[in-house]
This record gives sequence, structure tokens and C-alpha cells, in this order.
Amino acid sequence: MSLVSVAAADRFVDLAGLLESCEVDGFRADFLSWGHYRPEYWRNYWHSHSFHEVCLAYSGEGRFNNGAVQYDVVPGSVFLARPGDVHEIESSHTSPLGIAFWGFTFRPGSDERGWWSGLTRADGPVMSTRTGALPALITGLAAEAAAPVSGYGTVLGALGATLVMETARAFALDEDLAVEPVRRDRGPLVVEAMQRHLRDNLSRPITVRDVAAAVHLSERHAERLFTQQTGASIMSTLRRLRLELSAQLLLDHTLSITEVARACGYSDVRPFSTAFKRKYGRTPGDHRRAGGTEFI
Repeated sequence: MSLVSVAAADRFVDLAGLLESCEVDGFRADFLSWGHYRPEYWRNYWHSHSFHEVCLAYSGEGRFNNGAVQYDVVPGSVFLARPGDVHEIESSHTSPLGIAFWGFTFRPGSDERGWWSGLTRADGPVMSTRTGALPALITGLAAEAAAPVSGYGTVLGALGATLVMETARAFALDEDLAVEPVRRDRGPLVVEAMQRHLRDNLSRPITVRDVAAAVHLSERHAERLFTQQTGASIMSTLRRLRLELSAQLLLDHTLSITEVARACGYSDVRPFSTAFKRKYGRTPGDHRRAGGTEFI
């Protein structure tokens, strides 16, 4: 999303009464104001708030005075007045300023540094060009507020929490945002997806090609990764899962042995019975008659 989309997000003001509070990363935020100014001359004179007020300029020019410091505002500027900051904003006459703004209280439950430090650092920056996802969030919130439908509360709560976090990140110092390197080993997740594909399709014909395609890998790569992670091949795992399922289904006397075989991917009872006896040491019928107690 670009700043152009923010210009069209005038229904941002309709969030009043719809989104009043949210929880973000264990902290609480209460929203007190939502606004959208079209590009025309305006000025709000020196004042302060008991809450955080944040503005995103989407067009035009202006100035933001915070205490004794004056900041130039251009499209893409994000500027912040913390509680108690005496400030004023004035649009340019020749290139009127358009902004979206939001105000909220924020009560962190920790003195540690993190993304929230952008809001809580008294000596932190008040002007930023780090818009991040703010344009998309403003646009999404405005669209949801314009035509609420079932589930709007959950959607607005999630977007509102992200808005608070992205707002804080815009003003946080780099050292406050730093985290330990995140390990991104996709191998276990991919193998888990392959195992899930096997379990979800036990009654259907399955090949290594099918499983590899489900995770968008070549057959060779899928087989190698699966074996490395599990110690067994894809097809041997498939056979084990099918027979384990069959041992459970055989205890349901409403199903015939033929129906159990087909539910576990065997088109005929004979190969099913042979495989079952090889694994469990007795026939499916014997297993059913014994109630499966030898395998508990």
C-alpha cells in the first residue's frame, strides 16, 4: 500500500466507537481519537495531550513544532506527540497538508527495552520516515470501519494491535528493535507437511511424486529430506501409518475387513491381510476377535 491509498482512507474516522481498545504483545492500548484531514490549509495551535498522538502525512507540506524544535513535514513523515508534549501542527498555504492521525494510551508492563520503547522513551525521536506497514494498516482499518460485517471486532482488534506496534517501531531506536538471530530451518516444517499429507490421504493411491508435489520439492529432494528427519522413507512411513490405522478400524465391528482395507489404501483384502500379518504377527480377523489387546 502507498500513501495514495491513505488519501482515500477518509473513513478512518469511522473507527470511533468501533475500535476502543486492544491488547498488543501483553500490553493494553486504549484508542481515544481517529482523524483524517484532507489537503487544505489548517493549523492546530499549541496544546498537549494525556495520550500519544501520531500523524502520518500523505500529501502536501507543513511543520510540526514540538517544544522548542521545529520539524518539516512532507509526504511519508510520521510524527509523534507523547503525553505532556506541548506541540502544534501547521499546514502549508501553498501545498496543503493531508494527514491521518490516531491517539491512544499505552501502558507497558515492562521496563525492558523493545519495540514499545518508541513510545516510552522520553528522549526518543518524534519524527520518522519509517512508515513500514502504516499505510496498509490505515487503509485496512478504514475499509473495515466503512462497512462492518460479522467478525469485524476481531479484525479491527488485530489491525489495531499491529497499528500500535508499527507506530512504536517507527520511533524506536535500532538497539531497542534488535533481537537474537532467528533460525529459519524449514526442514522440520516441510517434513511435518509431508507427514500430514500422508495421514490425510491414507485411503487414496499415493506416490512419492504426490508427496513431493504437495510441498513443492523434487522427488529426490523430498525423499532425502524426509529420510534425514525421520529415519524412514516416505513409502515405508505410508505403509506403517496405513497399518496403524487399520488396527484401530478393525475394532469397529460395523466395518467389514474389506471396508477397513479400502479405507487404508488397499484395493484388495489379500495384500492387506499379508501386510497386516507381517507387521503384527496375526491376521486382521484374529486381531478383531482379540479386541486388539495385544497391541495396547
